Amino acid sequence: MTPADTGASTTVGAAASVTAPDVPDASDSRMAPGGPGYRRMSLALFLAGVATFALLYSTQALLPLISGDMGVTAGDASWTVAAATGGLAVFVLPMSALSERFGRRTVMTASLAVAVTVGLLVPFAPSLPALVALRAVQGAALAGLPASATAYLAEEVTPRALVTAIGLFVAGNSVGGMSGRVITGWVAQEWGWRVAVGVIGALAVACAVAFRLLLPAPKHFTRGSLRPRVLVRTVRDHLANPLLRRLYAIGALFMTVFGGVYTVIGYRLTEAPFSLPQGLIGSIFLVYLVGTVSAGTAGRLVGRLGRRGALYLGGGTTAAGLLLSLAPSLPLVLLGLVLITAGFFAGHAVASSAVGKTAAHGRAQASALYQSAYYVGSSAGSTVGAVAFHSGGWAGTVGVGLLAVLGVVAITVLGSLAARRQAPDTPMRALRLPR
Repeated sequence: MTPADTGASTTVGAAASVTAPDVPDASDSRMAPGGPGYRRMSLALFLAGVATFALLYSTQALLPLISGDMGVTAGDASWTVAAATGGLAVFVLPMSALSERFGRRTVMTASLAVAVTVGLLVPFAPSLPALVALRAVQGAALAGLPASATAYLAEEVTPRALVTAIGLFVAGNSVGGMSGRVITGWVAQEWGWRVAVGVIGALAVACAVAFRLLLPAPKHFTRGSLRPRVLVRTVRDHLANPLLRRLYAIGALFMTVFGGVYTVIGYRLTEAPFSLPQGLIGSIFLVYLVGTVSAGTAGRLVGRLGRRGALYLGGGTTAAGLLLSLAPSLPLVLLGLVLITAGFFAGHAVASSAVGKTAAHGRAQASALYQSAYYVGSSAGSTVGAVAFHSGGWAGTVGVGLLAVLGVVAITVLGSLAARRQAPDTPMRALRLPR
């Protein structure tokens, strides 16, 4: 029962559980904790993650204000989020192909430059259609970051440190998502949503400049081809891999939950019995710090439970948070958000790192397919979650989330059963949270 077949990744998991500094082999020039360039690389990609999520979800905490200012419904306003994530989902694969040709660092730098430029234009959008269009362009520009970053790490970091390195990048995502929402909440309460998104644009500019100055030049990049036939063949190979298909579906379903919950939560907290002001609603997103921790410890989690065990735990934690958030008590709702955030970021870090390890070639395309599925899930969650809230209140949004978590568990169980059929003499340890 090999890792490629089962997703158990016992060798990878055991290695990822090592907490001591990863001492690189003398013959391996890739970066490792404690080695040259590793801290600069980690900080650079952390800042890239901050900028990506701060820009991508800059309007999410402001949706009630946008609805009021432009006179539109929650479902209409949610398109300012869905357009950005949808643009990223559509363009992430073409951007990954460009990174194979022109280099990961070049594509990431260009993507951030375009995205922050558009971010400075967003506050001046005269109407909802114009705002949605700018957000779609911004999402398309940001598409160069996620797949290129994971491919860069897979090439430039030692295998033993890969889960931890990707976890730090995902942790940057969580900090960006948190800071963007908290800052916009308080700024918007005083000066309106347009000033708030302008502040996020300025923050992203600073992160982009620091990223370019800090990120070490790649040493292990091999230039690929831009020929469509090569790209199609690579994508076909990845989609033919059952483990990769399961990981893509799991990423999409986890993000469906997350996108739906955080798109709608602002509307719920502005209503009775909570009736919170915009600044406090923005501060709710401080729970993203939990995601920073859970993503950063994903390597140890895989080492203790195995890949599938970690996914079961992430899904179970997310489901528990969804159910708890139904309570008409603000402390219980906050605890529910903490569990949802911890479960989501842990599951995402585990699944995304598994993609980089599973793909034997075309890692940028493999990561791009994951990111595409992931952000399709975000767009679907934002839109469907808002529609469900309009129809059935918060319980409707929770129902959508629980169905998505059930999908994660079902796919993971099916992977375990498939592995059992392929290796009938091997105990099916994943069903009992393997070590």
